[in-house]
Amino acid sequence: MCYHTIMSKEFYSTTEVARILNISRVSVFRQIKLGKIKAIKIGRNFVISHDGLLEALGKSVGTAKKEAIERAIDRAMKE
Repeated sequence: MCYHTIMSKEFYSTTEVARILNISRVSVFRQIKLGKIKAIKIGRNFVISHDGLLEALGKSVGTAKKEAIERAIDRAMKE
């Protein structure tokens, strides 16, 4: 299944999100409980909206990039 097909859905299951984020399903549930992944409970299951998934992807990638940017700014300010 190609990336575009996966990322064009409106809602994702916890299994799909785990596969996309490359973490376990249990970790997805923990992230939901901590509020790091926004999810909607439908019956006994959680679903994650496309926007919620994009936000989770941004957070997991953003911290490393943010640190690199801060280091670059610090270096630039010292010069």
